[in-house]
Amino acid sequence: MDAEKTILWFRQDLRLEDNAAIAHTKGSCIAIYIWAPQEEDGWAYGEASRCWLHAALLDLDEQLRARGGSLLVIDASSSSSLVALERCVSEFQATRVVWNRRYEPSAVRRDTQIKQSLSKQGLVVESYSSRLLHEPTDIANQSGKPFQVFTPFWKACVQKEVEGITTEVPDQMEWEITNSTSEVKSRIESLKLLPTLPWGAEMMEHWEPTRQGALKRLKKMIEGGAKQYGDLRDRPDMDQTSQLSPYLHFGQIGPREVYHHLASLGDSVHSGYLRQLYWRDFAHHLLFHFPETATQPLKPKYALFPWQEDEGMKQKWREGKTGYPIVDAGLRQLWQTGWMHNRVRMIVGSVLVKHGLQDWMVGARWFWDTLVDADLANNTLGWQWVAGCGADASPYFRVFNPIIQGKKFDPNGDYVRHYVPELAELPTEYIHCPWDASEIELLAAGVKLGETYPEPMVEHSKGRERALEAYQKFKENNA
Repeated sequence: MDAEKTILWFRQDLRLEDNAAIAHTKGSCIAIYIWAPQEEDGWAYGEASRCWLHAALLDLDEQLRARGGSLLVIDASSSSSLVALERCVSEFQATRVVWNRRYEPSAVRRDTQIKQSLSKQGLVVESYSSRLLHEPTDIANQSGKPFQVFTPFWKACVQKEVEGITTEVPDQMEWEITNSTSEVKSRIESLKLLPTLPWGAEMMEHWEPTRQGALKRLKKMIEGGAKQYGDLRDRPDMDQTSQLSPYLHFGQIGPREVYHHLASLGDSVHSGYLRQLYWRDFAHHLLFHFPETATQPLKPKYALFPWQEDEGMKQKWREGKTGYPIVDAGLRQLWQTGWMHNRVRMIVGSVLVKHGLQDWMVGARWFWDTLVDADLANNTLGWQWVAGCGADASPYFRVFNPIIQGKKFDPNGDYVRHYVPELAELPTEYIHCPWDASEIELLAAGVKLGETYPEPMVEHSKGRERALEAYQKFKENNA
């Protein structure tokens, strides 16, 4: 064949700029996306993520059409990604297949098999790094083994230079048009990514799930948010976090783009947003090297922890009816927007796992289904951190006090009032502890505990004492 023809397989890299696979491609290129949820080992996109993906695929097609190409969306839910790729190779007479790497266990296993199979068929098959600051295989401790604690991992990372970004699509590359805009829309709609219930549309009103939406969020960080991030990132009542997480997850913006833009402004890797990018890398580092942690604790002994399963408690937690205002606000924010402030995620998780003694996987699965930024690596690391069974040096005695946390990080109660409107009329001093208000004050605010707003599902001091006792007993029995 005279000219090189490449199949570019998009996955979680739904952008054209700073895309390593594109930067290494020349000649004619066919852009494809394959829908194969059965290959995700039980971690196929949840409802909220599917809503985002629907919009992101439409946006990717628009990006491609602006460059003279189009997106070929393939439903391989009843076959496989390999079969889909083989058909594309045959149909378009391709000589090369490329993609950017993923690090989830199922993706690593599948990609390895596909690379081996296509290579045996005489194709050039290449994968690139475009999802992280550093590859999981590039960072190791002095013994050559993967890290299991963040601080030494981070110290090793900051000694390495972060690769530069490639903002332009190569001039020697030519996109092929494989179908019309209406055909792309029809194929995406046929995947049935959108939920049948109307909550999906309401949730997506909070977002602009496009490449331009990502750039707007980054611009906001550059123009002021990054400078105050270290001081205000724990305040859920203020819009001081980047909210770039869903864009990073779907690859509508790359971590190296964010890194270099903020680094050029002098953002500190020690306390600013850049440190959070390394935390994200750390999550992927752990999942890549310890693939069993998607469902099992990094610290194996905690697989035997005696959780006290309680369906009623789980449901109260999911519905944001725990009786702790900051927790309920977070869970309702999640349901309404598909996102939750990171500080609140920790508080919400602690109440479920520590106060409630419910298995961390209950929370991990709920977040997976309801977060637009549901990322297996980040979700796993976060929940195991909360549960004290993952990458943490001294975890078991950490039990967040939801009242103190609420008063500290939502001091005026604005966050609670927004998402728990039945408490909106309470005086600020009681907004995080309505049970401390007098009957007259509750009556004046229209609050009737146990009716208009629930009592705490587990009283804090009792919940904390029970958690510490359970963890201490487990520690002694498994020393």
